[in-house]
This record gives sequence, C-alpha cells and structure tokens, in this order.
Amino acid sequence: MDLKGKIVVVTGATSGLGLAFSEALVEKGSVVYGLARRQDRLREITGDLGPTFRGIRCDVSNESDVENAFTQIMSESGQVDVLVNNAGLGRFGKLVDTSTEDWDLQMQTNLRGVFLCSRAAVKPMTIQNEKVGFGGHIVNISSVAGLVGNPLVSAYNATKFGLKGFSEALMKELRSDGIKVTCMYPGSIDTDFFTEAGADIAANPMTPQDITSTLVHTLEAADNYLISEIAMRPLRPRG
Repeated sequence: MDLKGKIVVVTGATSGLGLAFSEALVEKGSVVYGLARRQDRLREITGDLGPTFRGIRCDVSNESDVENAFTQIMSESGQVDVLVNNAGLGRFGKLVDTSTEDWDLQMQTNLRGVFLCSRAAVKPMTIQNEKVGFGGHIVNISSVAGLVGNPLVSAYNATKFGLKGFSEALMKELRSDGIKVTCMYPGSIDTDFFTEAGADIAANPMTPQDITSTLVHTLEAADNYLISEIAMRPLRPRG
C-alpha cells in the first residue's frame, strides 16, 4: 500500500507507540485520525504535526464514542484505509491482589476497544473492496504476553491471548473481502507503559521507532502480500 493520502486511524495516539505511529504515518503523507481520551494532548499533537493529524477525543471502550468518531471520519474523508488498534493498558500484580476494577479495565480497553473499532472500520473497508478490489488493513498491537504466560500478569495475559484469537479469526474472516489483518507482538519497549502498569522494564528495551519501522513496512507491503503475525523482541534485553 502506498501510504500517501491514505486515511489512517490510530487509537491511543497521544503517547508511546501511538504517538510514534502517528508521527511516522504523517511523515509518509497519510491523513491520520488520532483517537485518544486526552483532548489537551490531541490539540498539542495537532499543533506539532499539522493539519494531516486530526485528533478526536474517544474512549475506545465506549460504543457511542467509537460510533461518533467513525461517523466523523467518514463524513470528512469518506473512507478508512488503515486502522491501528494500539490503545491498551496493563495492571500487573498477584491474582489475589487484582481488583475486579483492574480486571474489567484491561478487558474493556484491550479487547472491547479493539472489537468496537474493528467493527466500525470493517464496514467502509468492505465497501471500498467492492469498488476498487482492496479494502484496507487492520493492525492490532498485542504483546509477547499474547504468546507466553508469565506470573503477575494473568489479567493482561488473558486480554492479549484473547486479542491473538480475535486477530486470527478476523484475518480468516476478512481476507476474502480484501481486508488484511495483522497482529503484532512486541516485547519490552521504552515507553511509559511499564511505569503505569507497576512493573519493571528490561534494561535494554526496544524503542518506539523500532516498532514503527516494522508497522510501516507491514502496511507498505503489496496488496496480495499478507503479514498476519509478527513477534518482536530486544536481542539483548538485559544489556
């Protein structure tokens, strides 16, 4: 896919990977709709990146927010070429110390949010496939926690294993409609995620730019070339 002029939706766009994705895709010439809950940060990023970054306040776990966001996108741009389901969070700790609220929060954001945004994007992508023979690309940002279970992350593991199953099923469901689905499984990345999750980060993590270059490569692949899964890890996580 040539990313120039394409309409891209990035969730969790105001920090970490989401911000790095947005910056790179704007640089590639895409029109990026950044979805996030923090209106103040969306305004700041729009000021930094210019008019091809368009921030929309949206809680991806809220059905009305998602429907309103995609209605606005379709009204302004008429299509959705790429959806990057990046919004996610973790709350780490022993199972006996995990509150129902923390369990629900992770499920709502990491799974329900992906479901709601994917459902909203598939409708215009299917129509686009009927018109031009290619629908678009959905990329789900998971984690190596979606491949391997580890102590102290049982709730987070559950959401990411769920995202793996969702992505594989959706890929098989949508490929005949000309819609690609890719699931990315990054390991430790130098963002605020681990601090917010209450966990220690690897001594030598990957950078957001490492993951961004992989995302761009995946999106720019030929239309008939599907990269369905990618796992990424630091070569020497302990330095």
